[in-house]
Amino acid sequence: MINILIFVSIIIDLLFRHSEKEKIMDLKERRILVSLISSVLIMAIYWLYVYYKYIAGSPGVLNDLRFLGKAFMIMIPVAIGAQIIIQIVFAIAYKMAGNEDIDPIEDERDKLIELKAIKVSHYIFITGFMLAMGCLAFGLKPWVMFLVLISSGFLASVVNEILRLWYYRKGV
Repeated sequence: MINILIFVSIIIDLLFRHSEKEKIMDLKERRILVSLISSVLIMAIYWLYVYYKYIAGSPGVLNDLRFLGKAFMIMIPVAIGAQIIIQIVFAIAYKMAGNEDIDPIEDERDKLIELKAIKVSHYIFITGFMLAMGCLAFGLKPWVMFLVLISSGFLASVVNEILRLWYYRKGV
């Protein structure tokens, strides 16, 4: 528990430093880091909730395609809504910490970085999609297909954020 608190305090310190000599990350890098951390936390919390509320008591529910579809369709708006709220809270906290305004302007470099990261993440998702269809083709249970599909989408999202952060750091 103490390690988690130390990690959170380090992240908060990195995100809200605002003097020029202490500046480690620019605003776009900070927003990407917040998005990455919140994506991982949202997915972990949501799927732990679903597991302990529904699956742990009745493992047979995994074979119910209706349940899997509902859980997946509920996850999408929950994740989007949580990301929006987290980004708004980040913007407010960033401004309250005495930093400059958040500038929504994107230049060509930002677009190039976004395109490069999306390209790789699409390859990852398509590979995961093909693996998910392969699971069905080889006669595995449908919940395995859902697990592979959701995992590939999540992995593609995480890789996208990591690559964007890396490209900003590298200076592409």
